[in-house]
Amino acid sequence: MISVVGIGPGNSSFLTREAIVALETADTIFGSKRQLQEVSNITTATKELLPKKLADLKTIQHKGKEVVILASGDPLLYGIGNWAMTHFPEEVRIIPGISSIQIMFHKIGLPMNDCFITSSHGKTPDFDFLLQHSKIAMVTDTLIGPYEIAQEILKRDLKKNIYIGENLSSAEERIHQLSPNKVAKKYEMNVVVIVDER
Repeated sequence: MISVVGIGPGNSSFLTREAIVALETADTIFGSKRQLQEVSNITTATKELLPKKLADLKTIQHKGKEVVILASGDPLLYGIGNWAMTHFPEEVRIIPGISSIQIMFHKIGLPMNDCFITSSHGKTPDFDFLLQHSKIAMVTDTLIGPYEIAQEILKRDLKKNIYIGENLSSAEERIHQLSPNKVAKKYEMNVVVIVDER
């Protein structure tokens, strides 16, 4: 059985009970270096780094074994869960996790019911479409992060506020509320929330 386990934003206190049981009973766990460190005190399973090409995961010997693939946040919110369901359709179970977007909204005290959720991982968002929304949450990457988003807002002369959550749930967590012209060029791992200025 292959389980894709959402490990939340990083702090192990956000793991669900189902995720903990899957980690405790796993034979092998695949994840990034950071993810494997985050669960190292929970499991004695063999730990392996995710291959650089996900396609290489298709060759893992999983028959009769409990294999876990770790996903930051929630596996089906811009996560590896979508890929796993396509490539192991009959053998995968998805264990949800708390997403960094959820954590961010709770940190800044905003409801997320009317939020447009997206990601800049490996793609360039359509900012003309995106910035029409009054509330947006975006998981960012190193190419399109808070600064690049702020520049797109300034280009269009829009009145928006930006919230940036760095290293959510860790000891290095920082939350910023800024106007677009105050956004710095570099932030650590982050989620961005953009709302209309009131």
